[in-house]
Amino acid sequence: MVSGVKKTGEKKKPAISYWSKNKCHCPVCKKDFPREEMLSGNGRMNAGKLTEELHRLYIPSARYGKINPIIYAIGACPNCHAAFLWNDFKEIDDEASLERIYDKTEERKAAVNAVFPYYDLTRNRNLLDGAAMYYLALLTYDEVDLSYLPTMKRAILTLRLAWLCNDLEEECPGHNYKYAAEIFYKKAIFFYQQAVINETNRIEKSSTLANMGPDTDKNYGWDGVIYLCGLLEHKYGQREDQALRLKKLDEAKIAIARIFGLGKSTKEKPGPLLEHSRDLYDALSKEVDGGVPEDF
Repeated sequence: MVSGVKKTGEKKKPAISYWSKNKCHCPVCKKDFPREEMLSGNGRMNAGKLTEELHRLYIPSARYGKINPIIYAIGACPNCHAAFLWNDFKEIDDEASLERIYDKTEERKAAVNAVFPYYDLTRNRNLLDGAAMYYLALLTYDEVDLSYLPTMKRAILTLRLAWLCNDLEEECPGHNYKYAAEIFYKKAIFFYQQAVINETNRIEKSSTLANMGPDTDKNYGWDGVIYLCGLLEHKYGQREDQALRLKKLDEAKIAIARIFGLGKSTKEKPGPLLEHSRDLYDALSKEVDGGVPEDF
């Protein structure tokens, strides 16, 4: 069979994404590249439950299979391998930042290829490509000026990377993606907590980010950030120094109680977030008061 010729009777795989007629301009290498966007409708996205990490799960369909919308929220330039959340391709124009990103092109490619080998930035992306793009973005934002809120963005990126690595582990077991997920969860703890510190010290206006996700289906705002600081510390924080752990969990408990009014619902507080916060508050109280780690 000649390559590219479809066999008679062969069914065409239903499209999940399309290539936009409007190309994306990379501010780093100054070149244009095709932009892939996800299609919606016709039963592609069947929303399932919301996890305690505020991650929306989707029910696979017979026609389209499993779909992961978050892999389409990132763009990556196939020329210089710089990657951003789509809006930042237009927003980031600080020449010093862009020069630093360009200078680390080869370093960035090598680092990502070591974790997500054989990724491709020119084809219709799959789960591996999507995870690679997120890792490229994480390394790209390392070089971005604080005025563009890179700490808060890296917090979101690392949490999503942990989710994607868990999905990769499910699809390709035995390739250490579970271990990679654990590393990204720990990085997420650091970036979420650092974003709050930077906000408090007025170093970086983290709370002004328009969409803090953490997933693509709903923006849980700054309340969601405070909740995730506590949740991630509780689930994935260190356990070697028990005194330090209990101190951090107690601080998280106080922060959650302050923001959510000890469980009093208001119109401003999203219902699912309030429910998850109540559960987390109870779990934190149990561990802090008892001094013994509890599974959440």
